[in-house]
Amino acid sequence: MGFIVLLVIYVVLSVFTIKLSRSEEMFLFMGTPIPARSFAGAFSNVANLSLILLVVFYGKVGFAVAMMILAVQFPTLMIQIFLRRVYSSIPGLFSNVVAIVASLLVFFKNRSIEKYQEKIRTQAITDQLTGIPNRFALSELVDALIRQKGRFAVATINLNNFKNINNTMGARTGNEVLREIASRMQKASEEGHTGTEEYVVRQSGDEFTIIIRNYPNADEILRTVTYYKTVLERKMTIDGCDLFLTFSIGYAEYPTDARSVDELMAHANLAMLEARRSSDGTMICRYTPEMSDVERVLQMERKIRYALENDRFVFYLQPQYDVYHHLIGFEALARMMDENGSLIPPGDFIPVAEDTGLVDQIDTVVFRKSAVFFRELIRKTKTDITLSVNVSVKHLMKNDFLDEVREILDASQVPPGQIEIEITESVMIDSVEKALQCINELKKMGIKIAIDDFGTGYSSLSYLNTFPADVLKIDKTFIDQMNSSDSSRKYVASIISIGHIMNFKVISEGVEENDQLETLRSIGCDYIQGFIWGRPLCAEDAEKVVIEAVS
Repeated sequence: MGFIVLLVIYVVLSVFTIKLSRSEEMFLFMGTPIPARSFAGAFSNVANLSLILLVVFYGKVGFAVAMMILAVQFPTLMIQIFLRRVYSSIPGLFSNVVAIVASLLVFFKNRSIEKYQEKIRTQAITDQLTGIPNRFALSELVDALIRQKGRFAVATINLNNFKNINNTMGARTGNEVLREIASRMQKASEEGHTGTEEYVVRQSGDEFTIIIRNYPNADEILRTVTYYKTVLERKMTIDGCDLFLTFSIGYAEYPTDARSVDELMAHANLAMLEARRSSDGTMICRYTPEMSDVERVLQMERKIRYALENDRFVFYLQPQYDVYHHLIGFEALARMMDENGSLIPPGDFIPVAEDTGLVDQIDTVVFRKSAVFFRELIRKTKTDITLSVNVSVKHLMKNDFLDEVREILDASQVPPGQIEIEITESVMIDSVEKALQCINELKKMGIKIAIDDFGTGYSSLSYLNTFPADVLKIDKTFIDQMNSSDSSRKYVASIISIGHIMNFKVISEGVEENDQLETLRSIGCDYIQGFIWGRPLCAEDAEKVVIEAVS
């Protein structure tokens, strides 16, 4: 539209220029008569300016049209000047020359700028090491494909154990390996043996990506990625060394498996991670919705590691009472803060911490921090209440666990007799001899031992009889069912009876209702812990509870 507007302006102004140049009329300007043809030059210059603007805004097409129009004018002007002796056309001739020079300068300057911009853009979307497109190019293409609402797949390819190549053969060899991988992938995409259309990209490090298009069905996606895997895993010779590499490939399809760029890339990456863990040897995997659970676990693991590294774990204290509401102590519970300072529910991070082996680090942080607080609390109130801390079985089995406990006791100066360590009954079947040695050492220090969640695992009276424990903790699941099921009530009563026979105190967890409390009193339970008398409290609120209890 703008192109036509500029041409119309040029034509209109040119017509006015011709008419004015032939006119004999006179105009009065401030009382002075001026010939109308004097304005012809002004209109001619403005007309030529419209042609220059064509070059500025419309590149090659604008330049070609402008030069053609200006070139056509030359014969007319030359005839006017040299044959008809109309010397008033001389300014028009020079105006045309100026317009041509200006158009040439603008055109070639724009071409220079465009080439430079293209060079910068090429550098921005090209991986400098391998010469193939990079992740920015990938993002642009995927965005465009999603806007077109077509069907395509993204496959993420990861070189297994690339770190070993760098460590053993050096970074230079590692770079040569990456170049060879990129070369093979580029060649495979250009040869077209797969029957599909592929676009290869180096994402970062040893991770590459293929965008697969124009396939008749989902089976062709698998056939294509299998072909690439075969090509990549052929013997590679670098610096005289034969390398046999393996690759893990995960892929996801749009729109079947994802609805956005980020989701599609994340799902392909999840599938790649699953392929790396696969036991069938294929190391190729398509995304399935179940893999999102893996992503949530990975995200939570990252949050836990961040919290450990940045001191984002805190302790809360849940009060424990005897059945007559006398405070006997607190259980220290782990709480994790996210980057914004909000608390993440323990049910979200504790299972992940246990699965990833990070729970012992959390136990240590909570033990250390709560012991320091307890030292000050005992000093202020002169009470003999107990601090109960959880320790996982794996943590208990660590060779340096006892040294760790001694270090915390020395640093906090809390009397060992006011520390209680809770362990689950599964310890009774996991390396029982080593567990017994460790527990006996803890008892020698004066520390109390509680068996947590009793009745939910592999209870054994023979093991229980040999354990030098002090307290049995009945799991909340039995307390919840105690007053709705006669067998559950008898089961709880049996645990309490067994505990007393073995000289254990018994504490029931998760007590929330008055009828539960009354039942526990009637069957001889010693202590309770639950929302009925106390939710988990921050350190300041726990201190208030102790001060009220002793006042």
